Amino acid sequence: MAGTDAMPVVAPGLRLGRVSFVWRPRVVLVSLLLATATFLLFCLSISVGDFPIGMSRVIATILGRGEQVDEFIVMDLRMPRALAGLVVGIALGVSGAITQSVVRNPLASPDILGITGGASAVAVFLVTVSGGASAAIMGSVGLSTAALAGGLGTGLLVYFLAWRRGIDGFRLILIGISVSAVMQAITTWLLVTAEIKDVARAQAWLVGSLDNRSWDEVEPAAWCTLVLTVVVAGAAFQFKPMHFGDDVAAGLGVRFSAVRAVLLLCAVLLAGVAVSAAGPVPFVALVAPQVAMRLARCPTPPMVASGLVGALLLIGSDLVARTALPITLPVGVVTAAIGGPFLVYLLVRANLGAGSKV
Repeated sequence: MAGTDAMPVVAPGLRLGRVSFVWRPRVVLVSLLLATATFLLFCLSISVGDFPIGMSRVIATILGRGEQVDEFIVMDLRMPRALAGLVVGIALGVSGAITQSVVRNPLASPDILGITGGASAVAVFLVTVSGGASAAIMGSVGLSTAALAGGLGTGLLVYFLAWRRGIDGFRLILIGISVSAVMQAITTWLLVTAEIKDVARAQAWLVGSLDNRSWDEVEPAAWCTLVLTVVVAGAAFQFKPMHFGDDVAAGLGVRFSAVRAVLLLCAVLLAGVAVSAAGPVPFVALVAPQVAMRLARCPTPPMVASGLVGALLLIGSDLVARTALPITLPVGVVTAAIGGPFLVYLLVRANLGAGSKV
């Protein structure tokens, strides 16, 4: 069957233990094209600004051959913002691909599973509540690290509440939606009871933005994303047989419970890293894996392509947010404008597919 995923008899591939994996030329080609497009858009994002710089000069500066004035503008002023978009987009794309693959539902994403909601609730609490524990946390670990811890804690809570001798995708989504609603209610209550100046700061963070990013904020997120993607790449070798069901995976020697737990933990951490670096940018984790899956013509979202589509989507949205209107918009406004209609499309497509089976 040529259309099934990871069948070891139809194409040359890699054998690891008792599990074989097929090389998919189209996936590799799509990933290379997406990487090229992401790099070009990355350079274009750096070149656009109050002081335009040509693409060739941007590339030369990145390679260490630029003039001194270009190095200051590119490396000090614009590179942190563009690199934040790249890192956050990759983290959200890979996180969404993991959750959709594990749960086996195209609607599963860190937004829907409550991970970003938990990170947002913790961040808003620290911004709006002054004194006491809030001041101590802000002084010791900072807002980004606290938001990452909030996302991790919420993700673990959803996982344990959904555990019933294993993880069922439908139950995980329902509990995730419930926990997300609770976190949203807490966030709303904090905003209603806070002072107006704190509400303005919290709202700016809640929309999701890449404004005023610095190297101190980008570097930790970049290193965390790199380490987590390496872990995901290693676990993905054992994950492919799980698409055929837990019984088949167990027959092939895959410890599916451990692999699923590791991948979900990586997804939670990647989403938390993204939220801590740019705020809860909506819909990127939902849209990117689905677009990558359609481009690569895979039955499940490919991890590498999903991360690249996420980066392409976020950098492009940030470029539109900065140049489309006379005022600069937060990047979350643009991603919401793209992701909202796409979510409606997925729901309509799912309903039509369910209706055709009746």
